[in-house]
Amino acid sequence: MSAEKTSSPSRRTPLIVAAAAIVAALGITAAVGLGGNDDKTSGQGSGAIAEISGGSDSTKAATVLDRPFTKPALVLTDTKGEKYDLRERTKGKPTLIYFGYTHCPDVCPMTMSNIAIAKKQLPKADQDKLQVVFVTTDPERDTSAELAKWLPAAGDPSFTGLTGAFSTIQAGARQIGIGIDPPKKEKDGKVVSMHGAQVIAFSPTTDQGYVLYGEDATIDDYAKDLPKLIKGENP
Repeated sequence: MSAEKTSSPSRRTPLIVAAAAIVAALGITAAVGLGGNDDKTSGQGSGAIAEISGGSDSTKAATVLDRPFTKPALVLTDTKGEKYDLRERTKGKPTLIYFGYTHCPDVCPMTMSNIAIAKKQLPKADQDKLQVVFVTTDPERDTSAELAKWLPAAGDPSFTGLTGAFSTIQAGARQIGIGIDPPKKEKDGKVVSMHGAQVIAFSPTTDQGYVLYGEDATIDDYAKDLPKLIKGENP
């Protein structure tokens, strides 16, 4: 989970996910620690988290999951202010899902930019197939209009931006092992957002999330893997 401040560059942090989800999904060793909030009734930032040290092949940016994630049952609002059913709209399409926010100073725009540049290297037909979905972790500030302005600049006009109730977004993220906390304002006025920085790739043949990328994935990593992901193959 990365801690990101809106007024200054954030620390680059390791990939972090909910322990229960990652243990079920990955056949790799996880170092377990405590989350920053133990309020189990609210479900916000509570319980154990796991730091992923990498897959069996450290030369690859992608981690292929032993047990793929089911696509989140998210119904949110897109950049046009219209209802967007994630499962329905991306069914049978190669899809990359990322949870982040527009005020992020580094990791979020870099991730969107890397994917956008890699996408442009694909044949036009494959570009049209690929769905990239950016779900805000800061819905209070990231309105449909704000996402509509930010996504074309940070990534690509074709990327889908989604906003809605934070509780709905948080629950959807947890379905694919991504932990997010509500944005918090510090005493000095800085807003801090904590969220997992991984990209999950969903297969067009099974609609299952079977490949995971951390925040260090590069343009070349995505450019090399996207042709296979679009076909539903392992990178």
